[in-house]
Amino acid sequence: MPANKKYLTTSSWQRFAKISAGILGGYIISALFHIALAYWLPRPEIVLITSVFTLYIMWVTIIILSFLAKNGWKLWAIYLSISILLSIAIYFGKMYNPIN
Repeated sequence: MPANKKYLTTSSWQRFAKISAGILGGYIISALFHIALAYWLPRPEIVLITSVFTLYIMWVTIIILSFLAKNGWKLWAIYLSISILLSIAIYFGKMYNPIN
């Protein structure tokens, strides 16, 4: 069953922004989220072991969510701000809960 054309993106730049945000931005967010969890939870080795599976589940979910967005550039802005927030959480996690 083909997709309804009124829901498809006609601009190639918007399509590129959504695909790149989903693949690259989604992977960055997934990886940073798991690193931040490893710094803030009491047993980081369990987070790192389970991240083998949960990272890919989260990545695929973010890829699917990126195609629901109307504007790919706004999506990139949202993903970059989430990445910055997670980087700040990692920074403070390193300061207050260093992994030995």
